Amino acid sequence: METSSYGYHYLFLGLFLLFALVFPVLPIIAARFVAPRKPSTSKNAEYECGLEAKGESWIQFRVQYYIFALIFVIFDIETAFIYPWAVAFKKLGLFAFGEMILFIAILGFGLVYAWKKQALEWE
Repeated sequence: METSSYGYHYLFLGLFLLFALVFPVLPIIAARFVAPRKPSTSKNAEYECGLEAKGESWIQFRVQYYIFALIFVIFDIETAFIYPWAVAFKKLGLFAFGEMILFIAILGFGLVYAWKKQALEWE
């Protein structure tokens, strides 16, 4: 097979995908056969932080917790974009600086919007 053909590239991609699917499954299957099985009531009991669970597990959380989590994730991802940009700042030039200012401005407008909607107020 010629190395410059598309079939060769798809074969490599297919083998990589097959390896990516099989490699994580093999330890799970091996553990199924090798791991000892000695179930007991204490092993099957539910626990939380080393203590027995008290009350219902289906309780309602306030939406505010989720909003805080989403805002945290957004600004966490922002730092993941800013660090590589800051490392290569001198090589990127003025255009990349403008793009980063636009990126930070969009996130800033989102923060101001959340602030105006009082999504960040903790009661």
